[in-house]
Amino acid sequence: MKLDIKRIEKQLNTSFLCKNIIYHEEIDSTQDEAKRLVKSQNVINGTYIVTDKQTQGKGTKDRKWYDKGHENICGTFVLIPNCHISKLETLTITIAECIIKAIKNLYGIQLQIKHPNDIMCNSKKMAGILTESITNKELVKYVFVGIGINVNQTIFQPEIENIATSLKKEYNQDFDREKIISEFFNIFEKTYIDMIK
Repeated sequence: MKLDIKRIEKQLNTSFLCKNIIYHEEIDSTQDEAKRLVKSQNVINGTYIVTDKQTQGKGTKDRKWYDKGHENICGTFVLIPNCHISKLETLTITIAECIIKAIKNLYGIQLQIKHPNDIMCNSKKMAGILTESITNKELVKYVFVGIGINVNQTIFQPEIENIATSLKKEYNQDFDREKIISEFFNIFEKTYIDMIK
């Protein structure tokens, strides 16, 4: 089912994060699109680029992030912190903690972090975070945060089926992608604002 952007917006209580949502039913990579928008100077702080299907999704170490479409969360949000690089040293792990907290709040499920950027469910990878930045000396100008969460996917490619999983595969129920997205942003914004003070 197509992601319902209006439902995400209704559940948000953020001041700037995810206030500008750019939705694509299909795109090569939300991470690449975020960089293109910054290059064209057509992006505001907190913009979230989200898709129902990525054809060239990026994982860490140049791996491809597999995505069948309309089942998972695939998106990138753009931060414009203009702060010293040292303030964002723990950004990736903080994002992982906020994702875990969001899913625990909504469903009572406790996930684990595999440092530095994977989220595990029953010892299998369920989500990944890719953070990239543009800096000017010690000042961080832009951060691109790509988050892929396996939510309702149940069939995985043979080469990853023993190491990857999803919420639905582990708990045999449908999960609400819109609720997970808005809950994450609601939690993360408060933490992020404190981080860059």
